[in-house]
Amino acid sequence: MTTYSIPDMSCGHCKATVERTVQTLDPAASLTFDMPARKVTVQSQARDADLRQALAAVGYPATPL
Repeated sequence: MTTYSIPDMSCGHCKATVERTVQTLDPAASLTFDMPARKVTVQSQARDADLRQALAAVGYPATPL
């Protein structure tokens, strides 16, 4: 489980895009969002580097916390 800071995530559309992107890599991934803090906790079998690359590619660069 990894928590990421995603400063550009600010609305429901952003949340949906992040969720869809992560679940494209790992359909069984579990995500918990803290929208006011712009953080998401991801439990996934996908590699951290792959998740961050995919999120950056859709406009939501993520930094592990």
